[in-house]
Amino acid sequence: MDLNLNKPICFFDLETTGTNVAKDRIVEISILKVFPDGKKLSKTWLVNPGIPIPAEATAIHGISDEKVADEPHFKSISKEVYQMVKDSDLGGYNSDRFDIPLLAEEMLRAEVDFEMKNMVSVDVQTIFHKMEKRTLEAAYKFYCDKELKEAHSAEADTLATYEVLLSQLDRYPELENDIKKLSEFSNRKNSMDFAGFIGRDEEGEPIFTFGKHNGKKVEEILDKEPGYFGWILNADFPLYTKKVLTQIKLNRLNNKLN
Repeated sequence: MDLNLNKPICFFDLETTGTNVAKDRIVEISILKVFPDGKKLSKTWLVNPGIPIPAEATAIHGISDEKVADEPHFKSISKEVYQMVKDSDLGGYNSDRFDIPLLAEEMLRAEVDFEMKNMVSVDVQTIFHKMEKRTLEAAYKFYCDKELKEAHSAEADTLATYEVLLSQLDRYPELENDIKKLSEFSNRKNSMDFAGFIGRDEEGEPIFTFGKHNGKKVEEILDKEPGYFGWILNADFPLYTKKVLTQIKLNRLNNKLN
């Protein structure tokens, strides 16, 4: 089965220095761009993260400080990566909770204004977990009847993710072959930021989803406790979360002026 596409979709995978979205860095990124006419374009970059790669991370993906010592920093490739994905939807494995938030952080550090207003994302892991609840290697074996060689290589994982989604569409007739519908099905929560610190209530209003103001409207807290905004901006929150919160605050000020 081929994907039913109205626009390109970029499947991608990251290998990183760790799992902290706000602090860790990309060491490898692979993108497989699939066009509505079936054409495919793939690109893989090794990246010098600018920080030491922990031994436990190297043990997983095999990428060491020495291997990336002469590779470009992410800022050097950020515009090329953005040009590849900006007109596309995004697909990945655990991408909504990790790969997309971390990619957004790297883009913002590189001063690329990464935005997903015109994109949707399909998290193949979520579809898999809702249907079968296993890992990527098991998903690849279960859906494609293949062994995933070179697991935790960004390129191998990216291609496997794409093949798993195609097989999921073949296996589950109730899954609609439509990227927007797949995005809705694979979406875990209604968040305004990738990391899930700012959500929406039943009326669609922004709310905090953590800490002492969990469940409270963002605009109300910004009015009653203006110092909370400054605390978040100076604390160890993802850049994209800070960007979303700043936009809410600016919209609030504009509405008051008008």
